[in-house]
This record gives sequence, structure tokens and C-alpha cells, in this order.
Amino acid sequence: MEMMQGLQEAMAASSADQECIQMDLAASQVRNEEFHRTNEELWRGLRNQAGNHEIEEQECATPPREFPMPFSQVIMDDVIPATFVGPKAMFTRMEDPEAHLTTFHT
Repeated sequence: MEMMQGLQEAMAASSADQECIQMDLAASQVRNEEFHRTNEELWRGLRNQAGNHEIEEQECATPPREFPMPFSQVIMDDVIPATFVGPKAMFTRMEDPEAHLTTFHT
């Protein structure tokens, strides 16, 4: 009997926790929608101020990534043999480009 009572109390507590989680989720969805609307409004305003063409140029003009040199300059200056075959890391456009570049560089 005590076991049944304990299970019922645990179930009630679990239901209360689940309700709290559902309320948090609903609030998060509302905030997400507000952020999305605000973001769209800001982009619309930016496009209206600068014109679509200038914005596209700014988006495409990201600076190139800089990777630290993994070897000393002496090693980097050494001649690579003609028979050397480098790694074959194929970019299929399905993965994140940043992750691919990091993997390739590593």
C-alpha cells in the first residue's frame, strides 16, 4: 500500500514537472517568434536604407579564415616531393563549410 502511495506521489510530481516544462516551452516559442519578427523587421529596414545590392556585397565580403601555422617556418619552407598525395577531403555541400575547412586544415 505504501508503495502504491509512493508511486502516486511520484506520478503527481512528474505531472507537475511536465506541466512546468510545457509552460517553459510555450514561453520559449513565443520569445523565438518575437525574435524572428524583430530580426525580419531589422533586415527589412536595413535593405530599405542601403539597397539590396549593397547588402549582398557586405554579406559576401567576409574576411578569409586564418589558421595558425602548425609547423615551424623551416618545415614549411621544405620542398614537398612530387610523389606526395595529400588528404582527400571532399566537400559534398551537405556539411557545414566551417567544419569542413577546420577538418581539412587539421
